[in-house]
Amino acid sequence: MTASLPGGADERSPQVWQSLLSGIHTQLQASASACGCAQSEENTPAPALMHERLRQCLDALAQLQPLLDREFERLHQMERLAREAQAALTSARAELACTQDGERRARHLALHDALTALPNRRFFIERLTHATALLEAGEPARLAVIYLDLDDFKPVNDAYGHDIGDEMLKVVARRLDRRVRSEDMVSRLGGDEFACLRCGPVSRPELSRLARKLYETIAAPMQIGNLRLRVRPSIGIAVHPADGSTAATLMRSADAAMYAAKRSRAGHVFFAKAGEMRRDAMHADAPAPQRDPDDRAAGAVPA
Repeated sequence: MTASLPGGADERSPQVWQSLLSGIHTQLQASASACGCAQSEENTPAPALMHERLRQCLDALAQLQPLLDREFERLHQMERLAREAQAALTSARAELACTQDGERRARHLALHDALTALPNRRFFIERLTHATALLEAGEPARLAVIYLDLDDFKPVNDAYGHDIGDEMLKVVARRLDRRVRSEDMVSRLGGDEFACLRCGPVSRPELSRLARKLYETIAAPMQIGNLRLRVRPSIGIAVHPADGSTAATLMRSADAAMYAAKRSRAGHVFFAKAGEMRRDAMHADAPAPQRDPDDRAAGAVPA
């Protein structure tokens, strides 16, 4: 019988090698004993020589055993260190992912309005600044800022409370976001002020049509609980580069045009450097926001 690895055994396993060495040792001992018996019976030199060689093998195996034991121990330590390193790496990756996810959430919160989830003023200015930096002087109009303010929004809060006012702002935000193109940005600047950044080739007729759509979208009756309310915006428009070449000047121009629209109840107004705003008279006789007249039980919002 000869010593061999068990079928399917992993030759790197210390237990397998220890079993193999033990088997060899046992077989060599048996062979040495057999040779000793043969020598005593036949009294010939050949069995004596074989007996001596087998004993030398046994001595070599005895010396090899502690060396292998130390090697197996070193292997065990390396495997343990590898497992610990893998566990540490997995933990570090998880912590990094959590940190990155936390940073993304923190940046999202820093750049978005908590009430409406729209980009906030900071995000809007960042995007506008980046967009103006990409445009060269003398280029045709390829960017416009549309500034919106809800007319007489304060009476809504005064009459029905801030919860209803907040719900109205959420409805306005959703309507604006659905009305513009995906490549445009809608932002809540604060309070009842919103803005739209229109990128790409723009013309006065196109912007005027967009402003009318935004006006009609916001002015449509909205149902909030058992209240049916309406609110109307004033809209100011500034175009790059005619009305400003930087984010700051475009925002000031659009804001000035919006206030001109509010004073004249014009719906929307284009900014003009000469101080006389270019106005599109739209819904000039629009009343202050009120409950829809069909809602008989509601009454009117105080002016």
